[in-house]
Amino acid sequence: MATDQLNARELIEGRAAVIVIDIQASTFVKKTNDERAIPHMEDYDVRMLKARAVIDKARECEIPVIFIQEIHRANLIDFGRELDGVEDIHCLDNNPDTDLAKEQMGFIPGDYHIQKRRYSAFFGTDLEILLKGLKAETLILVGGLTDVCVHYTFVDGHQSDYFCRVVEDCVAGSGIEAHNASLKAMEYLQTGAIRTRDEVIAAMSNITI
Repeated sequence: MATDQLNARELIEGRAAVIVIDIQASTFVKKTNDERAIPHMEDYDVRMLKARAVIDKARECEIPVIFIQEIHRANLIDFGRELDGVEDIHCLDNNPDTDLAKEQMGFIPGDYHIQKRRYSAFFGTDLEILLKGLKAETLILVGGLTDVCVHYTFVDGHQSDYFCRVVEDCVAGSGIEAHNASLKAMEYLQTGAIRTRDEVIAAMSNITI
């Protein structure tokens, strides 16, 4: 039987990168779930704003920040099976709310920006090539949804042998039950994967630049 002690790892193993998943302008547009194309848990926007402290600390410690943006063509040609479930049409390239939340997250020219057409930030993008170039070993994930894009990006990172860390108070799901279930599922894959913002910022502070 595996134990936490046997599987213990440092919060940050080797070089790190912060992956900011789908924190876009639409995040901060006040709507009810009936009005949204994708349901959000109650404090979704508050949790996204908390990610700013992680991003700022990463820059201070010279840890690269990679912004992931979900975006779809306005003619819907690239949605595939994405509309077969609960989600309605979203993140169209002709909608300004699809843009990154640059002001709230403090996006700067030195940050990296990757667009994706599917849930995982790895699927059909050059994220893997970028991470190899950065020599990253630990991925620190913030953003949403916990049970969709964060979870699927975590799984692909895990299966690509990255150490994956999810900042639990800087991610949010489609609902609290789905959020908690996904956190539990990711912790199952990597012991110590689920960390608080304070823990992550403290670990960044201990990196020697």
